[in-house]
Amino acid sequence: MDFLRPASWEEALAAKAAHPAAVPIAGGTDVMVEINFDHRRPEHLLDLNRVGELSEWEVGDETVRLGASVPYSRVMGCLRAELPGLALASHTVASPQIRNRGGVGGNLGTASPAGDAHPALLAAGAEVEAESVRGSRRIPIDAFYTGVKRNALEPDELIRAVHVKKATGPQQYSKVGTRNAMVIAVCAFGLALHPESRTVRTGIGSAAPTPVRAQAAEEFLNAALEEAGLWDSGAPLPPSVAARFAELAAGACNPIDDVRGTARYRRHAIGVLARRQLGWTWEQYRGAHTLEGAA
Repeated sequence: MDFLRPASWEEALAAKAAHPAAVPIAGGTDVMVEINFDHRRPEHLLDLNRVGELSEWEVGDETVRLGASVPYSRVMGCLRAELPGLALASHTVASPQIRNRGGVGGNLGTASPAGDAHPALLAAGAEVEAESVRGSRRIPIDAFYTGVKRNALEPDELIRAVHVKKATGPQQYSKVGTRNAMVIAVCAFGLALHPESRTVRTGIGSAAPTPVRAQAAEEFLNAALEEAGLWDSGAPLPPSVAARFAELAAGACNPIDDVRGTARYRRHAIGVLARRQLGWTWEQYRGAHTLEGAA
């Protein structure tokens, strides 16, 4: 196994072009597990740790540009206000050591359905900035996951950054696991309210072959909120709406039975997470709406 160690982003792109099968490694929290268990034996490893810009982020007027190697601990500590859903997801990642090394770019590159960042990125409506020597492009998160541990990257492309809209409303994230740390999700759910567009987005992890959105649940809730004028009134959410949202969210799953949980349990748990998160986020929205009205 050859170890490539570019000193700049341009060198990294050139190395990836010369060796398209090279596996990028930055935090290494996913790649090294696969190598140690002999699940992967690449001819080349492409070390990106000397490319400093991948560990930087920029907060703009509407979005945050998050370098692919920004560690989860930085998201938790520095971007909690702008990216609350992703910050909550970052809290659930493994252990402090892993959170100090791992980043969103690695989660996206591996594209495991159990990756902790995926539901939050789906709910937020993120875009993945991919680049090669041929140029750069942005891939909408909805189009990024193409199969089990497969993504939309071309063989010569690397993930440079993730663009995530700054939160304009409450966001939540929950994960079901057999313990509180160092555990792969049995299932996970993310929810984001977007008051400026009067829409709701969701993300489901570890309950389908790829991370997915509960689109039928979103469409139902969007219509229910609009028809009842709840965005304007900030009134309580009818229990029947929450129950139907949870039912539709559970229906969006396509899980399997494995050592971590049964398909039946995953569907049930996603429904519970969806109902709870809807309650939490709507109460947050109502509280903010009341404060705005009083002002």
